[in-house]
Amino acid sequence: MVRKYEQQIRAETAEETRRRILDAVAQRLRDAPAEPLSLDDVAKLARVARSTIYLIFGSRAGLFEAFTEDLLARTGRADLTQAVAHEDARRHMRDGISAACRMYAQDLPVYRVLFSMNHIDPASVGGAVERMEKNRAGGMAYLARRLADDSVLRDDVTMSQAGDVLWVLCSFETFDALYGGRGKSLDETVEVIATTAERSLCRPA
Repeated sequence: MVRKYEQQIRAETAEETRRRILDAVAQRLRDAPAEPLSLDDVAKLARVARSTIYLIFGSRAGLFEAFTEDLLARTGRADLTQAVAHEDARRHMRDGISAACRMYAQDLPVYRVLFSMNHIDPASVGGAVERMEKNRAGGMAYLARRLADDSVLRDDVTMSQAGDVLWVLCSFETFDALYGGRGKSLDETVEVIATTAERSLCRPA
């Protein structure tokens, strides 16, 4: 019984340490967006040794993979998953766009820095953003196929073309250009993107 209790305490302590490291990465990205992310700075903020980061995550790439997974989870991936499960393809598209935009808005500074770092040096984020974008590409292809299968696509739009349009409209860059660059509200941003997608791709409702 004592041993089981000790194991539980160690597990809780390890999870607390992991949480502090992930929070430190987010804080560092927000506080110094123009500076390269230093693991020494992360370790200092998390109050751990640099070696502890490697012990828990294995590598810089492992840290960023865990960080992006945590970022997606805490900003609303569950809502996105629920939105795209709707049986109506048109509703899937609109609700999915809304959920994705709201995810980005939940922690815009961190998403912005991650995408900027990926454009400059993908290795600096351990390929984590590239994996996110690969998953998004799969989601866009799936949505385009649903729109085609449900006979929602316009006659002059192919499934491949729909995937390309969705890829552009549903990107972080498009969201940030409207929400951050044009100063639109979140609801306005969602409406512009969703309406543009629907009018570009779909038959009249």
